[in-house]
Amino acid sequence: MAEIIQKDGTWTFDGDAVRIVPGRDKGVGLLRQTLGEVSVPLRALAGISFEPGRKAGRLRLRLRDGADPLLQVTAGRLPDGSDPYRLSVDSDRAGVAEYFVDEVRNALLLEQVDTGPVDSYLLPGPAVPITVGAGDGTVAFDGDRLALEWNWTTEEAKRSGGPREFRLSDVRAVEWYPSRGLENGWIRFTLAGGPAAAATPAKYDPYAVELFGFKKDPLMALVAAAVALRLPHPAAREDRPGPAPAAELGAGASVGAEIGKAAEAVDHDSLLRRLRELGELHRAGVLTAEEFATAKAAILGRF
Repeated sequence: MAEIIQKDGTWTFDGDAVRIVPGRDKGVGLLRQTLGEVSVPLRALAGISFEPGRKAGRLRLRLRDGADPLLQVTAGRLPDGSDPYRLSVDSDRAGVAEYFVDEVRNALLLEQVDTGPVDSYLLPGPAVPITVGAGDGTVAFDGDRLALEWNWTTEEAKRSGGPREFRLSDVRAVEWYPSRGLENGWIRFTLAGGPAAAATPAKYDPYAVELFGFKKDPLMALVAAAVALRLPHPAAREDRPGPAPAAELGAGASVGAEIGKAAEAVDHDSLLRRLRELGELHRAGVLTAEEFATAKAAILGRF
């Protein structure tokens, strides 16, 4: 097991999942504190990296595209303090961070985890019921019903229509966008049969909450993620043929266990890079001669 404890939070890896517990340091954003503990299964990971710095480094998890509803709705727009998959690491703990990275990378390699996109969410998303007040309104979601209520900052044209309540089955899409510069952000719900997204500015849209760039704005991303989790996955295709994707393989699959199965084409540079990594692991004693030979044969068979 590998573990790194910092003011920013604690990450633990047991071979099957990375468990993330947010810290209580002032740099830990409200979103991370509210989201709480997150367990990321190995099969949801695309990679991990450590970026050393003079005063502090940065440990980052990279999830497979489509694995996490929060990352799906935020699309790289979360500030660092709100990103649950980032950990600030003191310079004197850089060695621990590098060991943690090696342990996760070795597990990804040994279990032959497919790091490509997925067509179903692999993380459970934020818990419901959830209620967040920010910007010009409050959104409440219980897993089935959504309610929007307005406050004194709401534009009169929108507030005059009163609160809005609708069911998840009426929702076609949800969108979250943070404030940037002089541009306000929003959380917007597009309903079936309703106008296209962004047809009406959030300031006047009765199915959107306008965000002004204050502390609680990122919490609306949690609402958006909870809703997105229960909508059809963006990459899902009912008519997808062929065998089950590698993401559905058990976490305990041994090296080379799926040699005979069909696989997507992989460019030669990636395969050569993996061969070099295998050689390094073998020389370091992480892989036995037998494991190295099996894994090597599996990769050579894909050229």
